[in-house]
Amino acid sequence: MATQKTDEILETIAAYVCKDISFSAEAMQTASACLADALGCGILALKFPACKKLLGPIVPGTIVPNGCCIPGTGDILDPIRGAFNFGTMIRWLDFNDTWLAAEWGHPSDNIGGLLPLLDYLSRKNRAERIAVFTCRDLLIAMIKAYEIQGVLALKNSFNERGLDHVILVKVATAAVAAGLLGGNYSQVIDAISNAWIDLGPLRTYRHSPNTGSRKSWAAGDATSRGVQLAMMVMQGEMGYPLALSTDKWGFYDVIFEGVPLTINQPLGSYVMENILFKVAFPAEFHAQTAVEAAFELHHLLKGRLEDIKSINISTHAAAIRIIDKKGELKNPADRDHCLQYMVAIGILYGTLTAHHYEDRAAIDPRIDRLRAKMTVTEYPSYSVDYLDPAKRSIANSILIQFQNGSSLGPIAIEYPLGHRRRRKEGLPLLFNKFEENVGTLLPLGRVKQLLALFQNQKKLEAMTIPTFVEQFIVNSSSL
Repeated sequence: MATQKTDEILETIAAYVCKDISFSAEAMQTASACLADALGCGILALKFPACKKLLGPIVPGTIVPNGCCIPGTGDILDPIRGAFNFGTMIRWLDFNDTWLAAEWGHPSDNIGGLLPLLDYLSRKNRAERIAVFTCRDLLIAMIKAYEIQGVLALKNSFNERGLDHVILVKVATAAVAAGLLGGNYSQVIDAISNAWIDLGPLRTYRHSPNTGSRKSWAAGDATSRGVQLAMMVMQGEMGYPLALSTDKWGFYDVIFEGVPLTINQPLGSYVMENILFKVAFPAEFHAQTAVEAAFELHHLLKGRLEDIKSINISTHAAAIRIIDKKGELKNPADRDHCLQYMVAIGILYGTLTAHHYEDRAAIDPRIDRLRAKMTVTEYPSYSVDYLDPAKRSIANSILIQFQNGSSLGPIAIEYPLGHRRRRKEGLPLLFNKFEENVGTLLPLGRVKQLLALFQNQKKLEAMTIPTFVEQFIVNSSSL
């Protein structure tokens, strides 16, 4: 009997997941920063009722034996519901780390599934007197999930086909979760194949006229589904080795018009080492350098706002596709993906916070007056450098023209504060961000302890997952 063939991409990902890899110190330390940032973003999101209303168990009051604990809360959930909760928290404010390529996305979305799963498995193991997982295990799992999502994004665009980028969160979480559950090479392939067959949601909720809050919980949905598929496979559910390439019914023919996906480089730790952090303000990443430029203009335009004739924003093609918006902006989800809105806020206030996207801030009539003066055009070299693996810039520039014919600028910024080229400058600010975010909920003494923990890589890696998670729990009486 002939051995059934398997799609090469499934084999490549599964081999990577199952391989024992010693990652670089840079990758492990960057993963620690990503973990801190994701936890801070998640805890800050709990201040927003629109997020909090989606959280907790499906049936109120439910407590799962050996369940996972959700940071910032007292909830104890099963790992699938836990992944939805924590994944939604991390992503809600569009403040977590980012990856930009032919496809874009937020690799820390996977932490939403990986941390609850490891917490559940550790508590279950502890009850059975088996060794529990450590934060080192989590950091390694994160690096692998980041790499799978990010390398698949380098040359394969799903948004051009109308699919949301969270399909890659589902694939990456399913793959790594299967490995953490003890899956062998074949079982990891089975989990990945089910994730591809699941496809991903349409991008409908990210674009006018349907822009809405689903974009803030789509990643939680995707990472939780990845955990669910991995757990189903470990219960004996079958996989589909030719899920991608089967004629007519496979992913390639249904979605990509027969064009296969490509993985154009070996899987290692490239994505983690080059991850982009949102250090100082929550803004869709293609706008980050434009907002930095707007902050500079804020100080130069004091008393001159009414003299502005036009505001010319030069940007890259991806920004035009995603965040170039004119007309009415209906809700926070609309505003935080509008380049012109974010630049207007930066010019007016010299800062940008999540609260600037809320209705209360959006009623300022000066915002729309500034937006009406803006034009957005592609600067071809910015688009080229955006895709150049040696540069990976996310450039924007702003030129102000005044009524009297004079001008200001252009102010151009190629690399945002969260770029690898600005790590030395950005990391201290990233931990300031963590301190501020976590400090919205946890007492000052515990915040200081957590900051010290993240500055001690050896101690962090050795800490067990339950002990680590319990540092972020508000009500731990039921643990």
